[in-house]
Amino acid sequence: MMASYRKLEQAVGYRFKKKALLELALTHPSFRYEDKDSSDDNQRLEYLGDAVLSLIAAEHLFKNNPEAREGDMSKLRSRLTQDRKLAQIGAKAGIGEFLMLGRGEKLNGGAKRASNLADAVEAIIGAAWIDGGARAVNKIFKKIFLPELEELDESSEKSNPKGNLQEYAQSHDFDIPEYETVETAGPEHDRIFTVEVKACGKSWKASAGSKREGERKAAFLALEELRKTTKQPAE
Repeated sequence: MMASYRKLEQAVGYRFKKKALLELALTHPSFRYEDKDSSDDNQRLEYLGDAVLSLIAAEHLFKNNPEAREGDMSKLRSRLTQDRKLAQIGAKAGIGEFLMLGRGEKLNGGAKRASNLADAVEAIIGAAWIDGGARAVNKIFKKIFLPELEELDESSEKSNPKGNLQEYAQSHDFDIPEYETVETAGPEHDRIFTVEVKACGKSWKASAGSKREGERKAAFLALEELRKTTKQPAE
């Protein structure tokens, strides 16, 4: 009997139409070897998910980081999709609880093993791609990957326009920039937030898939204009 995956689906942000795909994504090779009724495991889905995740992450970085160069985006994507990070994401989503493991693997802590969690995350991405295409994968990306990506992004000095804008404002004797979400549009699974930043006596607006990303984009626009103004020679 197929297990109930409602809790896991809520955690990853996508409800599968074909539950068998999700079950396969959670089937470790050790389970297939020991269970005579199991004919496949999650390795092929992991292969597909690895490629799909790389594509979705690259697309997001390209669309939402207009200030970033190719090298910066590649580094962020690499950090987000490395096995260590994938295992952390899998653990937070509670994937280990649902892994189908062989008896020996289970006794040896396989539900918490980093490699198993990372493989399952990629396999779930692959399964979602087959089940619902890019729309399904983007739901999962926004739910469990985007928060991690934003943390990685903000930890990079080159990708910290909010901090740089604050430094600029204070160095020019202005108050700390203020951010406000002025508009929310789109369906619940694909929200677009428009954020306004007020800094140095002016204001700028930007839209993105999250409030935090909207703040970053608005800060970047503000910095770009303010620095151009500062560089203009006096007449």
